[in-house]
Amino acid sequence: MDHMNHSNMDHTQHLQQTVAPPTSAGHDHGGGGNDGSHGGHGGMAMTFYFGYHNVELLFTGWLINSPGEMVGACIGVFLLAVLYEGLKIGREALLRRSQVNVRYNSMSLPGTDGTVLMETHKTVGQRMLSPSHFLQTGLHVIQVVVSYFLMLVFMTYNGYLCIAVALGAGMGYFLFSWRKAVVVDITEHCH
Repeated sequence: MDHMNHSNMDHTQHLQQTVAPPTSAGHDHGGGGNDGSHGGHGGMAMTFYFGYHNVELLFTGWLINSPGEMVGACIGVFLLAVLYEGLKIGREALLRRSQVNVRYNSMSLPGTDGTVLMETHKTVGQRMLSPSHFLQTGLHVIQVVVSYFLMLVFMTYNGYLCIAVALGAGMGYFLFSWRKAVVVDITEHCH
């Protein structure tokens, strides 16, 4: 075998090619790192901060650069979080309403004194190809997408946007969940 001695070789060119340069998008979230990335990797913030300059929201090009834009974004995120809570409670109410297909099954059981007792069981069912199940499926997809959008907004680590998510979830719960008789959280995502 041919063994090569690498101890005296210059590896700086190799290191320069493998280390990624800072992103040109320049997510300057108020300072922190030398490259304006607030201590993140590749321009993504990794700690909470309060700022409104060059905050990219969900899609490329959706940049927040002024206090007014940040207020508008916070209102939108707040309403999205309220919608998410409303979807959860609404789907639950629709599920209860769609389960009208109730069957009562009776079984005869022998009694201890020779009599025959009847035991009745209530069976609630829903068909897979029913319109209500298609509606539930569509609403589930919307709920999942909204929940992941809210998670991604929170992962911007922008304090204003994170507070908007939390307050919107709280307001949505306050507005919609007070009528719930049974606490059942169907398909909770990312919380």
